[in-house]
Amino acid sequence: MTPERQARLKAVLAKRQPDLTVVTDFVHKSRNLAAIVRSCDSVGIMQVHAVVDEENYRTYRGTAASAQRWVEVVRHASLVPALAGLKSQGYQLIAAHLTDKARDYREVDYTKPTAIVMGAEIAGVSEEAVALMDSCVTVPMLGMVESLNVSVAAATLLAEARQQRERAGLYDTCRLDGTTYKHWLFAWSQPRLKQFCDQRGLSYPPIDDDGELVNPSQWYADVRALTGEDPQ
Repeated sequence: MTPERQARLKAVLAKRQPDLTVVTDFVHKSRNLAAIVRSCDSVGIMQVHAVVDEENYRTYRGTAASAQRWVEVVRHASLVPALAGLKSQGYQLIAAHLTDKARDYREVDYTKPTAIVMGAEIAGVSEEAVALMDSCVTVPMLGMVESLNVSVAAATLLAEARQQRERAGLYDTCRLDGTTYKHWLFAWSQPRLKQFCDQRGLSYPPIDDDGELVNPSQWYADVRALTGEDPQ
């Protein structure tokens, strides 16, 4: 890997936002889910939570190979447990959903730990999930149509979140703890070794500040002794 490429990976990691995420509620169309993940990458989101069935998830993975390398997509079978887990971690839950009490999306403070919930293309966010929200928001429309495509709406909300976080200085310094930073630096710098480890349930090897293995000869020897395989 060239020094320029390594510097780019480290610069992107330094701007990742560990307390901003998106939750998709049965966004079935793979192109919409893929577009949402790309938008998440563009604003520094590390992890997306997708409530989607296995068939549609496989279809998504076939259309978003590049985006999912940079953003982890965690699949859930149902929405409410996923939201409850985020709520317990201190996230505010913001749904893009039209209700009588919905606010303009720009009125929300996205500098707080925030999970933006996007509903299915037709049905929207379920009523059960709406009951868990801290706020529902809408994008004001000046034309005849009542709503935006789900991926466009997500990008609009994320652009506002990025602007607020930039003004608050949340992109100015790295906000990842050391363990998380090294985890993703290895994953991005060593994608082939990452895949090898993931497929066999192996822990990632220690790396230095440039993403290189600290003691590659020893690690390769240990892996060969453990698995009988050569990761090279």
